[in-house]
Amino acid sequence: MAGVSSAHAQILGLGAKPAPVVIPTLQPPVPEYVFPQHQTLTFTVDWRVFTAGTAVFQIEQQGTTEKVTATGDTVGAVNMLFPVVDRFQAGFDTKTGCSTGFSKQLQEGRRKVNTDLTFNYDTGKQMQYEKNMVKGTSKSQTASIPACVADSLSAIFYAASQKFVVGQDVKFPLADAMRTVTVAMKVEAKEEIKTPAGTFQTIRVQPTADEGVVKNRGHIWIWYTDDARHLPVQIRAKLFWGTITFHLQSAEAK
Repeated sequence: MAGVSSAHAQILGLGAKPAPVVIPTLQPPVPEYVFPQHQTLTFTVDWRVFTAGTAVFQIEQQGTTEKVTATGDTVGAVNMLFPVVDRFQAGFDTKTGCSTGFSKQLQEGRRKVNTDLTFNYDTGKQMQYEKNMVKGTSKSQTASIPACVADSLSAIFYAASQKFVVGQDVKFPLADAMRTVTVAMKVEAKEEIKTPAGTFQTIRVQPTADEGVVKNRGHIWIWYTDDARHLPVQIRAKLFWGTITFHLQSAEAK
């Protein structure tokens, strides 16, 4: 989103420089929040009237680190047209909320790419290594980060540790494509929803950003349970090619 004031200044020929981007500080989890020790969340993924796939999130606490593993697989006719087998791993510190790293292995159609993103908070750097498994090529990148950032996977579960008040935003820095962007989790409303796992009283939250993956993937909503757990039970993304919805099928402590 372009700054209105800088655009007006340029039109008037004043040559004003855009205001510097201020990145918010990532707030630690609220002390009373209890992270799950062992939890597996299984979702069905619907596209239009079809069940297009399944997604599984596994959360495991190891000391003060919350490990998150996610898998996404297409099923049925979609799998025949465009097979997807994606794997993601991330983690964050349960005391500070800082991400400990993020990796992904993508197999989408003929495309196969592995990516590892690491953070060195002492030097203020993020390092990304990407390898194209089909072409056999690789590349490395380095960029600056603030003292503490979230990543695009564990941010879903870090955000659950914050207080959700309708009409207010939860803001934090996100490491995104070798940049740091500000994500605002807009707490929109309370809503009752039904999923295969049951009926839930929820709080609907919309992550937004001025740039990066969150913005470029269209509109995203997450429904968290309106209780102390803030369990994500539904996720919806409106993309340029259609809308996909993740419905919680089961939540197991294992």
